[in-house]
Order: sequence, then C-alpha cells, then structure tokens
Amino acid sequence: MSRLFGSVRSRATLAATLVVAVALVAAGAAVLLSLRSNLMGQAGTQAEHTARSVATDLSVGKAPGQLDLDEGEEPVQVVDEDGTLLAVTQDLERISGTATDAVRRQTTKPAATGDRSDEDEDDHSDAADLLEPGDIDDKTTFTSGSVTVDHESADYRFAAVQVETEKAGTLTVYAGAPLSAEQGAVRTALTVMLVGFPLLLAVAAAVTWLVTRRALRPVEGIRGEMAAITASEDLARRVPVPDTHDEVARLARTTNETLAALESSVERQRRFVADASHELRSPIASLRTQLEVGAAHPELLDVAGAVEDTVRLQRLAADLLLLARLDAGERPTADARLDLAALAREEADGRTGVTVEAPEGVTVVGSRGQVGRLLTNLLDNAGRHARSAVRVTVRRAGDWAVVEVADDGDGVPEGDRERIFERFVRLDAARSRDDGGAGLGLAIARDVAVRHGGTLTVGDAPAGGAQFELRLPAIA
Repeated sequence: MSRLFGSVRSRATLAATLVVAVALVAAGAAVLLSLRSNLMGQAGTQAEHTARSVATDLSVGKAPGQLDLDEGEEPVQVVDEDGTLLAVTQDLERISGTATDAVRRQTTKPAATGDRSDEDEDDHSDAADLLEPGDIDDKTTFTSGSVTVDHESADYRFAAVQVETEKAGTLTVYAGAPLSAEQGAVRTALTVMLVGFPLLLAVAAAVTWLVTRRALRPVEGIRGEMAAITASEDLARRVPVPDTHDEVARLARTTNETLAALESSVERQRRFVADASHELRSPIASLRTQLEVGAAHPELLDVAGAVEDTVRLQRLAADLLLLARLDAGERPTADARLDLAALAREEADGRTGVTVEAPEGVTVVGSRGQVGRLLTNLLDNAGRHARSAVRVTVRRAGDWAVVEVADDGDGVPEGDRERIFERFVRLDAARSRDDGGAGLGLAIARDVAVRHGGTLTVGDAPAGGAQFELRLPAIA
C-alpha cells in the first residue's frame, strides 16, 4: 500500500478524487435539501389553497355540516374554538398533525394532539379577536403529519386557516396535501446520486491518472536518463528536454546545466590531478637522482641543486594546497580590513626594478595571506617577463580598489590573455620550469580575486609590456 501511494501520480489521483468526492457530496446535499424544500413548499401551497377554499364556503354562511368533503387525497378537518370536530373528510381512518386526531364528528371536546404549539394557538386567538363575521385570517400555519385511508398511511403537509362565522364563531380549517411526490422525488434523486457519484469519481480518478501520467512522462524520462548517467558515469550525456515551457522543461534545462558544470568540474579535476602529478614528478625525480648520486659518490653531490629542487617542490605543494582550499569554497574572513597600499609596498620591498605608487587609505576586506599571495604572484610574473622595470600603482576608482602591475616586457598576445589564467598553462616564451614556474601563479591570483568579489584582467602596459589590473571592492 505504501508503495502504491508512494508515487506522485497516485497521490495526485487520490487527492483529486477526494476533492471531487467532497464537492459531489456537498452539491448532492444542497440539491436534495433544495428539492425537498421546494416540494414541501408546493405541498403547503396546495394544502393552503384547499383550506382557504373550504374557509370561503364557511365565510359565506355555509354550515360545517353542509360542506362537501368527499373522500379524496386532500383530507379536511373543521374544528371550533374548543377543538370540537365539526366536519371531516369521509372514510378517514386516522389523522395526525392537526389540532385533533378525531376522524368522526363529535359533540364533546377531544384532547388536543398534533404538532401545534401553545404559541401557535395564542397567535390564532389573537388574530381571531380581530376578525369580523365572514373574515378569513390572512395567516396560515403549516404542520406535518400523516393520514390513513383504506389501511394505507401516507405523510401529509397540513395548512390551518381561521375563519370567523356568524353562527359558529371562530372555526379553523385544516387541509392536507400528500408528500408522496416530494418523497418520491427525493428518493429518485438520492438513487441517482448513489449510482452516479461512484461513476463520476471513477471517471475523475481515471482522467487524473491519465493526465498525471502524461504530465509526468518527461519527469520519468529525466529520471531514467539520470539513472543511466549514474550507472555509466558518462557525464557527457544529457537528459531530454520536453518541447514545452513549463516547470518540467525548466527542470530538464537546469539538470543539463548542472551536468555540464559537473562535467567541467570533473574534467578540470582530472586535468589538475594529471598536471599536478606531472609537475611533481620532475622535481621529485631530479631530487632523487641527486640524492642517489650523492649516496654512491658523495663528492659529486650537488647540494645547491638539491636545495633548489626541494624549494621548488615545496612551493608547488603550497600552490596545490591553496588551489585545493579555493576549490573547496574557502572564503576570506569578512571582517579583516587590509590596507592595500601598505600590502603592495610590503610585497614589493626588496625586489629589483620595482617602483610603487600607492597612496594611503585604499582599504579592502579579505584574507591578508591570500591577497598577499595574489600580489606576490603578479610581481613574480612581472619580474620574469620585464626587461628592466616593474611599476605597481594602487588607486581608488569609485567603489573599487585598483592595483595595476605593469612591466616593460613583450606583453601578452591578445589571443592568450584568458588562457594564461588557466592552471598549468605556460606560454612558449616561459615554458622553462626554472624560469616560468609550474603555471599556477596567475590561476591562483585570479581565483583569489574572484573569491574576494573582484576581477583580474590583463592588457597592454604604457611601456609596451603587460599590465595586470586587479579590482577589489573598496571600503570607506
């Protein structure tokens, strides 16, 4: 059972069926109540018409005993103020719901029965005090009861009308109309509802099931393709996008965008691992060779070369560790305020040919270690390519703190100005590992800039070389 209702289609069908069922029950109850009220009103009108017809005969002077009350479907009683039955329809065997249950003319007052209340009697008495002989009361009182004729009982709606006569005083005429039509119509309507409602619910459930299946078919296609991608580990595959403009189509497009980003991330990670392994292999192999030679021939040990390889290996490991932390989403500390001008002068201190133009008061928020590493990488890169001079300029431009590092070297070709920020990329003029490094410095610099909400771009320097421009959000 839990598996049956574990799908969206089943839950949607059940919910829609329940809503339709509640709506049908409410509508059916309203129809039955309205139908019963209307038919009761019609029966009451019919009974009132009969009662007033008899009251009219009495108002013109006809005695109760002279009334033509033959057997029929409209039982009539005429009683006086004391409840004595003066006239009654012939062949009545039993009656209830009127002022008296007598079915034969009596000369003594019977016990009052029926549904009339004392309040109704008081109202009639008050009205009778205002009537003149020959007047018929405008007010009609309605009650419900039953009548038995030829041993067959039926429910009736009774109307009571008072009439003032000259000889008999105030008389009350009770006339009834059968409720068989009302009961039959209600039973018929109820039968139709009991038969039709289940059919309507079945149709609603079937339609909802089919419509939901059609609507969820693209979702099932997306799920199946995602399962196949998971099983095959082929991130180049994409889920089908339905030819619609609804939520399912947007879900498919978002899923494909996620797969593309995941594929790019995995591919970059694979390249990173491959390139890192390649870059680490060279200094490790060189260091091992030197140590093995030193172990066999101590007099041939190149200590300076071993130290240089160790330092290069240490720097490469630090770069890889920093990139791993950046890829993991490490964010700079939000409340660390940095004087960018002072940091630039500190990083440029001791470097030959580097001049700094940095006014005080250019402040940013971020990690001192990461921003310092960014500036170090830019200065190292400029120092490798400059012929004689490197100029560092720190300034404020609106809401941005700008650092420009320019050299007088050969510059960066326009087609390579984005590629140099990729990891392990070295241009032809700097492919030597000794001179050009591992190709991680500019990649780290841009990642740090982006993590701090800024940008890092390269263009032409006024002196003809390359000019790197760092922009970070400035604070007052």
